[in-house]
Amino acid sequence: MIFFYNLIIHTYNLLLRIASLFNPKAKQWIIGRKHIFDEIKSKISRQKPIIWFHCASLGEFEQGRPVIEACREKFPGHQILLTFFSPSGFEIRKNYPGADFIFYLPIDTSVNAKRFVKIVKPEIAIFVKYEFWFNYLRQLKKENIPVIVVSAIFRPGQRFFKWWGTWQLKILKTITRFFVQDEASAELLRHVGIDQVTIGGDTRFDRVYQVASQKKPFPLVKTFAADSKIILAGSTWPADEDILIEFIRKKPVGVKFIFAPHEVHEERLKTLINKLPETVTRFSNADDTNISIYQILIIDNIGFLSHLYQYADIAYIGGGFGVGIHNILEAATFGNPIVFGPNYQKFREARELIEIGGAFTISCSNAFLVLIDSLLKNESLRQKCSDISKDYVETKRGATGHIISFIDEVLMAK
Repeated sequence: MIFFYNLIIHTYNLLLRIASLFNPKAKQWIIGRKHIFDEIKSKISRQKPIIWFHCASLGEFEQGRPVIEACREKFPGHQILLTFFSPSGFEIRKNYPGADFIFYLPIDTSVNAKRFVKIVKPEIAIFVKYEFWFNYLRQLKKENIPVIVVSAIFRPGQRFFKWWGTWQLKILKTITRFFVQDEASAELLRHVGIDQVTIGGDTRFDRVYQVASQKKPFPLVKTFAADSKIILAGSTWPADEDILIEFIRKKPVGVKFIFAPHEVHEERLKTLINKLPETVTRFSNADDTNISIYQILIIDNIGFLSHLYQYADIAYIGGGFGVGIHNILEAATFGNPIVFGPNYQKFREARELIEIGGAFTISCSNAFLVLIDSLLKNESLRQKCSDISKDYVETKRGATGHIISFIDEVLMAK
């Protein structure tokens, strides 16, 4: 079966090369890996042992970030290597100061995996959430390098639990330790003979709590908010925005809106601005003299949405009218009542927050209007939701500490 896996990997690489002729993201993916081994060899230093972290993209990086930074503090005698699969992770975090080396991960062929591991020679490899590249895992096993998977989550429908995924399951069994988010994931692994499992929780809770504790001030946004109630719409898509625009058209008194679209390219921003019925400005165009006159602020930068929830009274999180909602914990840690669309079921934190009253789901604009009207007019309800959301994050912290303790044991044993 490994033959067919390698065939798929090579085919995928070929298709991306073709796609790169007309797709900017595919082009970045290809260009970023051009001469990648020359770059790795020229930059890797063997002065200190290396701890290798791999993340699929930006979301996984943020999930793994508390562990990376805890390793930096706990193990100063080690260097941190960080790799990404996706351009959306690498291009945004390629200058992240918490790592000594940051690269694209070479595509998962047998030759690449062997070459990469031989050059890097990590003392330990840490994969975040669900990146399972089987040639790399096989090579790490051959070199007796411990592998940890952190904040992992497993579901019955995944290929490892199907008859045709048996060969992949065998490779998963070589992983030193799985830190999974919940009992259901642990039970799935144990059922197929993987006992090296710890229910460690989700490091995202540690990360968002850290953001709230070290929040950055944004004076322009504070001036914009002033004495108004702020509805912050984060990581939105057009279907989400249409819901909010219906409410904006009703001209609610004392309410202002912040939109932080999931995509911020020029065409996308212009389309959104043209649909908005009230005075609107972009963050990049705003200054102290004009920002107060606008009712709507468009965030046309990336990288600081998580800090902006400190100014919100209610958070709307996008994606729920598409494949699934985006990160709601960034809003929850600041005590925002949270609203999102109907596609949230695969996110445990969304289900749990709805159950305890910190979050709400809506399926249409009318439902949104009724809910928002209630939250805006009922101060005690809004405060109750706020307290629930904030407490939820605080009680879920601690996953990073469990992982660091295990890493310490592994490194001490080497």
